[in-house]
Amino acid sequence: MALVAGVDGYRSGWVVVTAPITGGASTVECVTGLDSLIERVHAGEVRAAGIDMPIGLPSHSRRASDGQLRVHLGARRASLFPTPPRVVLDAIDYRDALARARAATGVGLSKQSWHLVAKIRELDALMTPELQPRVSEAHPESSFAELAGSPLTTRKGTREGRDERLRLLLPSFPDAGRHVAESGAIAADVLDAYAATWTARRIAGGTARWFGDDARDERGLRMTVAV
Repeated sequence: MALVAGVDGYRSGWVVVTAPITGGASTVECVTGLDSLIERVHAGEVRAAGIDMPIGLPSHSRRASDGQLRVHLGARRASLFPTPPRVVLDAIDYRDALARARAATGVGLSKQSWHLVAKIRELDALMTPELQPRVSEAHPESSFAELAGSPLTTRKGTREGRDERLRLLLPSFPDAGRHVAESGAIAADVLDAYAATWTARRIAGGTARWFGDDARDERGLRMTVAV
């Protein structure tokens, strides 16, 4: 059975949701690395994967996709952290990364973005241009905005926000409620992984909405985001 996957990073690793392209039971697992998922993509078992982590890193400027997504998100634009430049992947600490970012782009680096660098580095090491667009960057809050028809006004860390996001997902993933209920402290991450899975279905079906331009980074990776 052909599958799609959605991935969200959390403190101890990655939340991976897999589901059939055309509907059916989903699975949720927490993993420490993405090697197995990428192998499943290469093997054709997973037809598309949406990952909530930057893919395609700028060298000296901001990505067009980031600016376009902020417009798309409106009042929720703060949920999108600026993509750090590639040079920070080799930084030894936050001060080093901050200096590197300022030298490369003229703009600093938030601590939130710095906390993502280890996972960005891990994903970047696995990515190749040939994997795109089967493996693409997704932004769950933008996917929820697309599902709802407008940016959400609730925050995902609140009970109200989790309930709203689950309601949006249930028509596509009827068993998501059980998985979210069982996930405890990482419920918001599981919801985000489901949103990325919803986007992965759109990638597999050729209906995804793409943000960004034709630019590629120095490794040849497209700097685009699927919704």
